[in-house]
Amino acid sequence: MGNGMNKVLPGLFVGNFRDAKDRQQLADNNITHILAIHDQAKKLHEDKEYLCIVASDNSQQELIQFFPECIEFIHNARLNNGGVLVHCLAGVSRSVTITAAYIMTVTPLGWREAVNSIRGVRNCANPNFGFQKQLMKYQNENLQEAKEKLRQKFPESDQDIDYKECQLNLNAFQKFVLNGSPTKDDGLYPLPFNAYKTNNINGFNHDKSTGSKTKTEQSKQEAKMETKGDNSGTNVPTNISDTTSALSHNNNLQSNQTNRNKTVDFDSLTDDIDEAYACLHAKKVL
Repeated sequence: MGNGMNKVLPGLFVGNFRDAKDRQQLADNNITHILAIHDQAKKLHEDKEYLCIVASDNSQQELIQFFPECIEFIHNARLNNGGVLVHCLAGVSRSVTITAAYIMTVTPLGWREAVNSIRGVRNCANPNFGFQKQLMKYQNENLQEAKEKLRQKFPESDQDIDYKECQLNLNAFQKFVLNGSPTKDDGLYPLPFNAYKTNNINGFNHDKSTGSKTKTEQSKQEAKMETKGDNSGTNVPTNISDTTSALSHNNNLQSNQTNRNKTVDFDSLTDDIDEAYACLHAKKVL
């Protein structure tokens, strides 16, 4: 994080706040445009063209809304022989997310490969899980339209060079994983797109292939076991002890049914899982 800005593609660099203030680095790398994305993003150099995005580094921050503006800013600068520095505070999460979205738009790479290609030249690159899920969403819902709009607006751009550069960066990342990484995988968000969606959030999914029982079927089976006695299916108590036992049993059944009908807060559950993954990853468990 403190070793200076890193070249990701020709004319595109990722760095931190210190790099953005370092005039020597800016001059050495021909930086003409600066995309600043952090909580207090503002213009620092009058002789540079700026795009300032105010955004926090937390999983609830929506960055995907800024992707189109940022991508166009970067692409336009590069096509005009400029150099772009994308920076946040540490050069780890927000700036890497924006740069990955740009790489996805100008190359055939998916979100994982885009992030890992940045890691090939900047090992500390690690968007938080909320940003990684937004990159996943961008890939699945917005990417093709974004690619087409960029081609229409900038038909002269040649993306083969960028793709070849990304392949070199990916090779460098693979060497890092084999030789220098403390983990056996890339450590990115492990679940697929829309992994938390389900058709019946209050019950169990029914798997026709295995013939597993649904919650309704299980409830019916429980009801048969619980209602024994006369033809109406109601237990008739014969003494005070039986009456007390029956009332207690009925209260337990009502309590269980109430618990079954509670709706799971999947948004909260998702955040808890994300935080757990982030903690484990930070401790090098994942």
